[in-house]
Amino acid sequence: MSTTSAATAAASRPASARQRLLQAATDLFYNEGIHSVGVDRIIEEAGVTRATMYKQFAGKEGLVLAYLEGEDEGLRTLFAQAAEASDDPAVLLDLVVGGIEQDIRDRHTRGCPFINAAAEYPDEGPVRELIADHRQWFRETLRRLAAGAGLRDPEGVAASLVLLRDAALVGGYLDGHDRVGPAFARTARDLIASHKA
Repeated sequence: MSTTSAATAAASRPASARQRLLQAATDLFYNEGIHSVGVDRIIEEAGVTRATMYKQFAGKEGLVLAYLEGEDEGLRTLFAQAAEASDDPAVLLDLVVGGIEQDIRDRHTRGCPFINAAAEYPDEGPVRELIADHRQWFRETLRRLAAGAGLRDPEGVAASLVLLRDAALVGGYLDGHDRVGPAFARTARDLIASHKA
């Protein structure tokens, strides 16, 4: 069987119960908020039984963690794909800026899923730990790219880019992606340029 035929066959297979639950939860949690969506609604959207849901996930918090792990994995995958396009840290930084601008416009139109989740989980626990781990990875990855590109104060550049992304994702939701996306990209690129050695 050819690669194309195998990909077509895989795409035509029905999603597993776990995949359907996770997709329903991802859509509902992101668009409507985590606490406002009950398990029964997710089960109904996924077309599974309650027993299947609890077999796949250890309650709603398990589903919330899987949702956020999926968001984390998505961003890590984007970084990996960018790394396939170039191994030049300066090019990768520019690809990251462009990717975030596109994300504001095309995917995360209702803010940052991690910031949104943090607002709903203000206390320490597994959800906040996952969010902190994600943010640490993102910041450290940007720091390494900034250092590899020879920028002055790579840690400061990384912290500023994380802050700009946070603001842009929230701002895109509040003020519209057409206004915020280009402003983010311009500001991020100006920041990078101002730190060139």
